[in-house]
Amino acid sequence: MRKTDKKLESTLITALTEVCNEALEAFNGFQWLTHFANYSHFPDSLIIVCVFDTNEHLEKMYQKDTGNAFRHMIKSKLESIGIRLKNIHSHVKFDTEKACEKEHDGRWNKRFNYA
Repeated sequence: MRKTDKKLESTLITALTEVCNEALEAFNGFQWLTHFANYSHFPDSLIIVCVFDTNEHLEKMYQKDTGNAFRHMIKSKLESIGIRLKNIHSHVKFDTEKACEKEHDGRWNKRFNYA
């Protein structure tokens, strides 16, 4: 990883940590988020995964606004640090801890195939 990539990664982590803290207050059942990126193809390669505890909590968020409020929160924070995404829907994914437990025995490294 180049020095500029490391700096971008650090800035991105700080911004996403702020989003995470805000989302913990704003979205019932939200637990954590993570991201994946190939900095040779950034920002097109950026994937952000927002994880809820249960499928029910995720479904309630979808029923409310199909995840648009969460995506808007992420998009706004990224734009504030100069990262512009063409289509936020293709960069933000949602998942649940319960689904990972059921489908991958709780092994997130197997579940995530973005890297």
